[in-house]
Amino acid sequence: MNETHESGHRHGPPRAAARSKWVFLAFAAIAAFFLFTEHRAHLLGALPFLLLLACPVMHFFHHRGHGGHGGEPRNKPEGDGK
Repeated sequence: MNETHESGHRHGPPRAAARSKWVFLAFAAIAAFFLFTEHRAHLLGALPFLLLLACPVMHFFHHRGHGGHGGEPRNKPEGDGK
């Protein structure tokens, strides 16, 4: 039985929405499986290059935290006496 809301629109039973969600998830899982199996050689072949690319990217982001190379000196204040 369909429900009628204040706006007059009829919606299907909640089971139909759940069923369509499961159908979509099954389709997406099958599509992901075939995409992975067909393009595995391309993806795995790019891993060495991605590792090489990670080095400069990590260098750039890790040096932002402490001022980079040749930043301000990190000496203790002279008036501390400790």
